[in-house]
Amino acid sequence: MPKVTAIALLKAAPGAEEKVRAQALSLVAPSRAEPGNISYQAYVHPEDPAAWLVFEEWEDRPAYEAHLSSPHLAEALAAGPGLLTGPPAEHVFTAGE
Repeated sequence: MPKVTAIALLKAAPGAEEKVRAQALSLVAPSRAEPGNISYQAYVHPEDPAAWLVFEEWEDRPAYEAHLSSPHLAEALAAGPGLLTGPPAEHVFTAGE
């Protein structure tokens, strides 16, 4: 099965920048510990503390899908509507092997 790369773009609501920072960074360690994770990193825009990019790589689609139903991600997504300007813009790619 081909490797999966996912990119999520997030925008913190005004005044929620620090909460989004804490939440984005809190997902890194548990996501990296999941089976099939190759890499998981959260990046903040250097000129806009409200803009975040999450870049993640998974061994295959089943590993990525298991991540999508993980408790730590579900908790973060549930809090999202109160912290973000809208839903994350997610882009998922598979390796063109």
